[in-house]
Amino acid sequence: MTNSMSEYKIPVMESFYSIQGEGAHSGRPSYFIRLAGCDVNCNWCDVKDSWEINENQYKSVTEIINEINKYSAEIVIITGGEPLMHNLTDLTLAIKKINKRIHIETSGTHPISGYFDWICFSPKKFKKPLSEFFKISDELKIIICNDSDFRWAEFILRKIKNKPELILQPEWSKSAMINPKILDYIKSNPKWRISIQTHKYLNID
Repeated sequence: MTNSMSEYKIPVMESFYSIQGEGAHSGRPSYFIRLAGCDVNCNWCDVKDSWEINENQYKSVTEIINEINKYSAEIVIITGGEPLMHNLTDLTLAIKKINKRIHIETSGTHPISGYFDWICFSPKKFKKPLSEFFKISDELKIIICNDSDFRWAEFILRKIKNKPELILQPEWSKSAMINPKILDYIKSNPKWRISIQTHKYLNID
């Protein structure tokens, strides 16, 4: 790492070692870096505290790497907020140098920056995603809040140019109502699979 890279700073709302509770890698221990800042602003977002950036949240790449090294995680997940509001090149290069797999969870509303082993693309109706994510994503995860979201999922899928994992996930506050609908839908459309937020059922971060 060059000195300039090590001193590059990025706003971190929180970071922690836990279990990936959703999506294609559910159940795998991972180190999470939740970056501050989001301009998508989903009305059902469960981490609205991540939308704003405070000056005291900025950490250098060196500080972030030192924290990651305290844990035995093989996977580092960069999430938000919307993490691609920030240039992730220096951070991901540094994580690569300590031999970790890097995953990102993004709405795809900002250009890709950085180097990733897994891109979870979770587009939202609230802000149009960029077309580049229809070609590069490893996982397409659609949050299902109401019946119209199934049509949205198929609309997005028609734009996809590769073959990512296809995942439908209930919006947590409506999961009791929407889970049966997702199950019925994927039985008729088996290209999709369901993801539930197991970390919330287990009451862990």
